[in-house]
Amino acid sequence: MTHTQKRVLLNNIIMTLSTISAIIGIGFLFWILGILVINGVDALSWNIFTQEGAPPGYEDGGLKHALIGQLMIVGVATFFGVPFGILAGTYLSEYGQKSKLAETIRDVSDIMMSAPSIVIGAFVYAIVVVPMGHFSGWAGSIALTIIMLPIILRTTDDMLQLVPSTLREAAFALGAPKYKVITQVVYRGAKAGIFTGILLGIARVAGETAPLLFTSFNDNFLNTDMMEPMASLTVTMYNYATSPYEDWQRLGWAAAFILSMFILTLNILGRIFIMKKREK
Repeated sequence: MTHTQKRVLLNNIIMTLSTISAIIGIGFLFWILGILVINGVDALSWNIFTQEGAPPGYEDGGLKHALIGQLMIVGVATFFGVPFGILAGTYLSEYGQKSKLAETIRDVSDIMMSAPSIVIGAFVYAIVVVPMGHFSGWAGSIALTIIMLPIILRTTDDMLQLVPSTLREAAFALGAPKYKVITQVVYRGAKAGIFTGILLGIARVAGETAPLLFTSFNDNFLNTDMMEPMASLTVTMYNYATSPYEDWQRLGWAAAFILSMFILTLNILGRIFIMKKREK
């Protein structure tokens, strides 16, 4: 066997093994999604969206309290995380650039992105929950904001750096001040990528459970006071799915289905924006 034939044979073996591995991975993914869809759709009902939690044995229980609590906690985290993340990313790309401070911030944000979420939850528990003396929705939002911030920061930094420097130079040549160049030229050129980062950041924090166990805890009834413990869909799903009661387990499947479809939709939208950006 010649050297060329050996290389072709090795290439075919590696390609076959890679294809089989990909098929196995995709198969497990669709298996999990299939079980989730079957059990989740079967558990869905109008009461899920109109009724609050109920004691075991009552069939009229729902997830209204958890859905509203999840929207409030994630909404507040998004309200603070998105502008701070975009502004920090703008500083790194347009002002800090290759300075030591900017490189340090980039390194720290990379570490934060890979940090376990339960560590963030324990940190917020120590600095917010313990001094306050009780769990709260605000503490949950702070934890999710910390998780979301480095994702949006790094995405914004990377997307702004992809904007050609010639566009900035042309705007400066026309006499535009730096803030006008950033807002009217650079942001417009990177808006699809920045929006994608925002969607991915929201999708990341929307599925977090561990930080909320340490911060907002949970409530089996509707509560809109952010200063008090607040229900969330992720923690409620965990509690219901691990309970010995069949009716609560059904609610857990419904919560898992709703949350998974929401996160899957956000990720698909993010991929679509990335594909459109590459086509342009």
